[in-house]
Amino acid sequence: MLGKPVEMLSMRHGRDELTGYLEAADALPLRDYVPFRLDLNPSVEHPGACKGTISAAIPDDDINYTVISLMLIEEYGRDFTTADVGRIWLRYLPGAIVYTAERDAYLKLMEHAGMRFASGSEPHMDLTECSDNPYNQWIGAQIRADLYGWVNPGDPKEAAAMARRDASLSHRTEGIYGAMVVAAAGALIGSGVSLARSMEEAASYIPSDSDCAAAIGLGLAAASDPMPTRIHDQYAGMSPVHTVNNLALVTWGLTRNAEDFGAAIGDTVAGGWDTDCNGATVGGLWGLTGREVPNRWVDQWSRRIQTSIAGCAEFTLEDLATRTTELAI
Repeated sequence: MLGKPVEMLSMRHGRDELTGYLEAADALPLRDYVPFRLDLNPSVEHPGACKGTISAAIPDDDINYTVISLMLIEEYGRDFTTADVGRIWLRYLPGAIVYTAERDAYLKLMEHAGMRFASGSEPHMDLTECSDNPYNQWIGAQIRADLYGWVNPGDPKEAAAMARRDASLSHRTEGIYGAMVVAAAGALIGSGVSLARSMEEAASYIPSDSDCAAAIGLGLAAASDPMPTRIHDQYAGMSPVHTVNNLALVTWGLTRNAEDFGAAIGDTVAGGWDTDCNGATVGGLWGLTGREVPNRWVDQWSRRIQTSIAGCAEFTLEDLATRTTELAI
């Protein structure tokens, strides 16, 4: 919710314009929800996620996927397959709220389902077709990975394996590696490993010569920098929704604010690129430390979580937290 109102502002117009808006709205350093001020910039969106007007966590694809991951394990168990991911997408995700790599994969799943209906049989589908798309290095799989770390405290190998099976439906190589890192880091943090050490160790679950591994190294090296300038310089020209640059920014924002939840998510969102995805990833990892997340961050939306998942319009935070911890080993 913190990054949602400025996501398009950041991605379409860049970090300088994002910074200008936050400065003009007297919201820097960013330590609370974003003010809704169209008079300052018409690109700010979603007043329902803004300071003073938020009353629920409004529907968002990032939240949809985390809830879907929960439902996936509840229905198919911890040994779910990539095909099971496709099945649950078709059952619960409306096609209008999937994007980029997920949309391409979804359309191919729908085409296969239509062929099956027309023929009355079960034609074979090579699921690698779903990940054959121009967005398979983008951030979509990384934002789907959080829950796999949450339910595997102390078992980063299993968390990474779950994330790989999920990500493989729509992504390849770096797109998968980012998901594996987020899941593995969550499993490590959830077992008491420090934030910086968790990110460093999580990188050991992906190829050492991968761009994602390098991104983690850069994020850790820049953790003492007050601004992510080195990261933006390194990835100048890269898509704002690519996995690699956003993973570097997540690593920076998370590890430089190990003692302060608001600073961790606030600095990450203010750092630009895919603001809602990155703020949520950092918050989901930081929250595993056992330190208290200040109540004001959830009281403003009354612990109500809305989704666009079919038949699942709203949950309470307590319900989702209880269901998640019941799956943890």
